Amino acid sequence: MEGSEDLQPGDIIVIKSHRVGDHGRTGEILELLGEPGHEHFKVRWEDDNESVFFPADDAVVERLSRRE
Repeated sequence: MEGSEDLQPGDIIVIKSHRVGDHGRTGEILELLGEPGHEHFKVRWEDDNESVFFPADDAVVERLSRRE
């Protein structure tokens, strides 16, 4: 996942759309899970659902510090 170094709660995950007309997905990292190299996250998505997310290459991170 692009930009996954030193993630922290409050950072935003953006998943890119795979098809024309589809919208991407955005969520806030609530909790860091897993070991270094095998990270996954508890995420609250824009529709207020929460899930455990295992990132892939289609996800990028907007760091909290970049949005302030």
